[in-house]
Amino acid sequence: MDSFFYVKALHIIFVVTWFAGLFYIVRLFIYFAEAEEKPEPERSILQKQFSLMQKRLWYGITWPSAVLTLIFGGTMLYLWGSVPSWLVWKLCFVAGLYVYHFLCHRIFKQQQQGVLKYNSTHLRIWNEVATLFLISIVFLVVLKSSLSMLWGILGLIIFSAMLMLAIRIYKRLREKS
Repeated sequence: MDSFFYVKALHIIFVVTWFAGLFYIVRLFIYFAEAEEKPEPERSILQKQFSLMQKRLWYGITWPSAVLTLIFGGTMLYLWGSVPSWLVWKLCFVAGLYVYHFLCHRIFKQQQQGVLKYNSTHLRIWNEVATLFLISIVFLVVLKSSLSMLWGILGLIIFSAMLMLAIRIYKRLREKS
């Protein structure tokens, strides 16, 4: 049983580093997109630097953490031996988080090629998606209850609406400046 707790500790460590990478990579996407509005040579200097930072973060921290999270999570599932209902929901959110990760990879590849399909406002909204996954997963893991999950999802919807409102207010304040 001690091995379960070592695997669990490693799983949590790599979940934390994975989320850190997901949060920071989208910030770098935003900075890259905002650099597009700068005059030359500032634009190309900034985008070259952000591109390098993206590459180091994505391949050095975020991808390895995502893979190790999956390995240690799968190992925990194997050692646990059963799947309670709250864990099924958690795994659904985790699957959604991997979809988010792959969509971030697509944006990463586009920006590495100099293609900007999203402006900084869209990317700011995109940056909050990982937060929503984090909140959902943590509440499920800590509370381990389907009823709590229902309340958590309701809270998540309210939190999402508040985030969207905050992003709009922030955008208006930036435009006034």
